[in-house]
Amino acid sequence: MSKIGTEQPKEYSDRFDELRQNRVAFSFHKYGTAADNFGMRLVNALESHDMCIQKYLETGNTEYLCDAANYLMFEFMYPQKEGAYFKATESKDSAGISGISVKELCTDKHFEAIIGK
Repeated sequence: MSKIGTEQPKEYSDRFDELRQNRVAFSFHKYGTAADNFGMRLVNALESHDMCIQKYLETGNTEYLCDAANYLMFEFMYPQKEGAYFKATESKDSAGISGISVKELCTDKHFEAIIGK
């Protein structure tokens, strides 16, 4: 188990990582190396990710979420987006979330908006 999975099991899923890694091992034998498939741009990781999300939405099969996560990992490893880079961002540069977090919900501003004050 990972440190965060052990210390905060409701915040991180080691099972998800295990299932995801198993699919990478299987795919290596089925499709060939990630370095070839993504490094040579034979497979588009982001479009493949989107296809997995669509299948998950259609079926509810969470295996597609493992596959989708792997495609994001491959895009990280072998970026096809021109000029891709990693830089840790501050909160002000976050992409944000869809919805409202429990911490935001508890602030006066959002609480008043919900109860109509």
